[in-house]
Amino acid sequence: MSELKDKLVLVVDDETRMINFMRMNLELEGCRVLSATNGRDAIDQVREELPDIILLDIMMPGMDGFETLRRLREFSQAPVLILTAKDDEEDRIKGLELGADDYVGKPFSHRELVSRIRAVLRRHYAAPPTPQTSVQVDQRLTIDFARREVLVNGERINLRPTEYRLLYHLVQNAGYVMTHEMLLSRVWGPEYRDETHYLRLYVTYLRQKIEEDPADPQYILTERGTGYRFVDFNRK
Repeated sequence: MSELKDKLVLVVDDETRMINFMRMNLELEGCRVLSATNGRDAIDQVREELPDIILLDIMMPGMDGFETLRRLREFSQAPVLILTAKDDEEDRIKGLELGADDYVGKPFSHRELVSRIRAVLRRHYAAPPTPQTSVQVDQRLTIDFARREVLVNGERINLRPTEYRLLYHLVQNAGYVMTHEMLLSRVWGPEYRDETHYLRLYVTYLRQKIEEDPADPQYILTERGTGYRFVDFNRK
């Protein structure tokens, strides 16, 4: 039985041909498929139908995918997989910054699309790691894994689920170098072990939220050409 069976997927694309292609392939996996050809219709369907995942094209007339995503994130945390031009890195980064969970570049195969959807759903709906520990890194930074709280100078910092998972693996291995491949595999999944740009982007996000000076990080340290290491606070 397919792990995608009965998942409700909303496909948002202004090209009927693309909608039909994705519908056919997703229905073969047992998915239930909704479609929208513009951003406003997509927003209405997300409110009414509560899809398990949204496949969102960026290049649409009127309200483009970026604006649609921005409005979706005002009320929904449903996972979003954006559909971009194959080589447009700027679109990919902008989409991730606006809250997309992943992207797939056009043109894509049935196998690639299904693989990305499975990986996104697995990350989104998996139970997060919650060891019953509270970590006092220093007087400035406290991490309570049981409550999923990160406090900087006593103020709670909001982390996205992916940022939390990344911080968890770094802190649980404090003092040790975590290679790019190890972090990508543990946080995103084994399919992503070569996607180092994801890691760079989310390390940047974390540093902006927890470091006093993100340009001169004291917690998340770069081991050039290898990976990242969280400061060994146990030896301070």
